Amino acid sequence: MNEVAKIRSDLPTATAPGTEALPHNIEAEQQLLGAILTNNDVYDRIAALVRAEHFFDPVHQRIFEIAAARIQKNALASPVTLKAFLEDDAGLRELGGPAYLVRLAGAAISAFAARDYAQMIYDLAVRRELIALGRDIAAKATRVEVSSEPREQITEAEQRLYKLGEQGVAERGFQSFLKAVTEAVNSANAAYQRGGGLAGISTGLVDLDKKLGGLHPSDLIILAGRPSMGKTSLATNIAFNVAKAYRRGRLPDGGEGAVEGGCVGFFSLEMSAEQLAARILSEASEVPSEQIRRGDMTENEFRRFVEAAKSLESCPLYIDDTPALPISQVAARARRLKRTHGLDVLMVDYLQLLKGTGRGETNRVQEVSEITQGLKAIAKELNIPVIALSQLSRTVESREDKRPQLSDLRESGSIEQDADVVMFVYRDEYYKEREKPGDHELEKMAAWQAIMEQVHGKAEVIIGKQRHGPIGSVELSFEGKFTRFGNLVRPWQEASGGDAF
Repeated sequence: MNEVAKIRSDLPTATAPGTEALPHNIEAEQQLLGAILTNNDVYDRIAALVRAEHFFDPVHQRIFEIAAARIQKNALASPVTLKAFLEDDAGLRELGGPAYLVRLAGAAISAFAARDYAQMIYDLAVRRELIALGRDIAAKATRVEVSSEPREQITEAEQRLYKLGEQGVAERGFQSFLKAVTEAVNSANAAYQRGGGLAGISTGLVDLDKKLGGLHPSDLIILAGRPSMGKTSLATNIAFNVAKAYRRGRLPDGGEGAVEGGCVGFFSLEMSAEQLAARILSEASEVPSEQIRRGDMTENEFRRFVEAAKSLESCPLYIDDTPALPISQVAARARRLKRTHGLDVLMVDYLQLLKGTGRGETNRVQEVSEITQGLKAIAKELNIPVIALSQLSRTVESREDKRPQLSDLRESGSIEQDADVVMFVYRDEYYKEREKPGDHELEKMAAWQAIMEQVHGKAEVIIGKQRHGPIGSVELSFEGKFTRFGNLVRPWQEASGGDAF
């Protein structure tokens, strides 16, 4: 044990009598502080990893804090310059006063080892935080209170654990413009490498991808529409396309992750997991969903259905069909999914079926506002695109032009405000079918049939808001019997025998 280490042998190693010693390494703290006081450039190499509160010894915390403050002001941090700030420090006085600073600097190791010592100090601090968290959870669980439900305690504990695990990732703070520009260039390079296509994850629908540039991390995307427009169908189609294209590999930053497609989490608050799976299998096997539901299939169709199920069983698509989930539970379950299986895209069907925290008296508008803010927070925290489905108000039905617009979003203006992208699903065919004239009105019937031919099998996705791109409409094909949206073949492609992209 070196000279400075001997001085700290009297430091208490437990928070209270009878409790186990907290993990720490006084020698590592002394060596790191000595290296910083000897060579201030060391601080720049370890500043992103270690903060004052990571040191176990309170005196070391204060020494590091003052040294860091001086270095950040481009002033010298040495035993001589720190002496003036710590002369009256009671803790330092017990160690021999400012002479302790001189001994720290004198016993310092090589600057090359500083990063390893910093990592050790950080790891031990995390261990101490885990112990404190465990004690806190145990203490809260011991107290039986009406206001503190066990389920809420589990959610809170998960959230704190996730934050602890993500330290240094989520807590980014300010960054230089150079770093921001580098990330922007890397994103543009990723799009360029994909043939000038996408910076985000492909939806599998080419025209929609061109308009959106793919699904971007940290974006909240609202997919809205009236009942029977196909919101859930479009969401399941996108989820299936993303999961089907999943390919893992090395990312540009050197880490491992999805290089194509991604892992999808699907909160289905309206339909059961079985019903949702049946829809996806209907699309994949090209067997009408109502036939699957009734079991009315030919042998060939049933074989296709089973083969599709076998090929899709390894798809990274995870469904949670718990009804009436609170937004806090959605966040907790999304974090858990990302930690255990990975998560690249999150779907919520649909927004109005979620619940707020229910604290205090809140009206429905405030609750929806809390839900959308919570969904945006999940997108930013987990750095993934979140697609939330939303109902539209009935005012659409009273207009002659049934195409939806932003003012039709139901229950809260915060949906429009918090979303990065707002898209509407619209099928003119649905409304035209209900305008069918009587069989005796021959002229009207002929005109109606001509219109039906034009709109049959077509759908529109209207982009009403996009923070980082253009608004406008995207035409898609729609096959109702398979509940499948697809890329629309253009007349010039049909003429040349081209594929639908």
